[in-house]
Amino acid sequence: MKYLNFKYDGAEAKVALFDNGRKEAHAYIIPSVGNDAKTQIRSIREAVSKLVSDTGMTPVFKRWLLSDPANQRPLLPDHDNCAVSLLGQSPLDGTKAALLVFFEQNADFTHRDGGIWEDSRGRIWVGDGYYVSTGDSLSMTVAYLERLAYELKLRGASLKDNCLRTWFFVRDIDNNYSGVVQGRNSVFAREGLTNESHFIASTGIEGQCAEPKRLVAFNAFADTGVTPQQITYIYGKSHLNPTYEYGVAFERATAVDYADRRHVYISGTASIDNKGQIVAPGDIKAQAIRMLENISVLLEEGNCGWEDVAHMTVYLRDIADHALISKMMEERYPGVPKVIVLAPVCRPGWLIETECMAIKKADNPEYAAY
Repeated sequence: MKYLNFKYDGAEAKVALFDNGRKEAHAYIIPSVGNDAKTQIRSIREAVSKLVSDTGMTPVFKRWLLSDPANQRPLLPDHDNCAVSLLGQSPLDGTKAALLVFFEQNADFTHRDGGIWEDSRGRIWVGDGYYVSTGDSLSMTVAYLERLAYELKLRGASLKDNCLRTWFFVRDIDNNYSGVVQGRNSVFAREGLTNESHFIASTGIEGQCAEPKRLVAFNAFADTGVTPQQITYIYGKSHLNPTYEYGVAFERATAVDYADRRHVYISGTASIDNKGQIVAPGDIKAQAIRMLENISVLLEEGNCGWEDVAHMTVYLRDIADHALISKMMEERYPGVPKVIVLAPVCRPGWLIETECMAIKKADNPEYAAY
């Protein structure tokens, strides 16, 4: 992985570039502190345009992290050129917004319907246009997953075999996460995702939408061309327990092999041991150390290391912990595109959680190209 830093007028782009004949990149774009929201968002958007010009790649997915989504949503365009996610997860560096962007060379994603973007190879990004506006967290979760399962079946694919990554962003997670768990468990059971088969790499975290009644937002990535032989499920059993032992249905991490690269999707990971217990309750530094140790184990099992990480998103429950965590992350992983946001984790005792993705060169001529 090659780490780059682009400085533009009013914004900085931290980029992880993977180039194995065809380029892809992950970037976090951070505006300058002190400007108003309109100026910061404009600077981010201008930086994206310049990155497209500077790298020759096209955005395929964007996730906006906003300090005040209800008031900042009108500052963003109604339509974009790729799948978009917009969340109230306030960046803790003093800015009002940050943007995560996935870029690819020669991408050809087009909008199919209701937030679903698909390319000519059958890969699918689900963005915010994939919308459920009424109901409780359980019914919203069921509706999101059932529609995705339906769309995949139309393409001769399935939730079980072809959905590779999901995100559930939950308003007031302490009260509404149980509905997400119940809804996900029920749909997965009907679709054949069980303890005996496998689940899907996932993050379930606090995240507010601009619409107050929308309790759950959902994003996903699927590949209708991938085969079960290309997918490896990663457990980290020395450090982590199976998620089903405490009633939830997701994989700790998943690796997917293509002809020239391996993608490793690390789910939201916290300070947990292999019995499902919180490690170091109340101690943010010790929890951060254990969390990073857990991620290291998952990366290693996926035949990757921190040098292969393309981006990190760090979620904190308490804003007062930002200075310590920011210093720790920057000392350990200075080049990796990352941001720290205010977003409580699904269990109150967890003070911090991190998700990431790694990309590594591979040689699998029997598989299709990514």
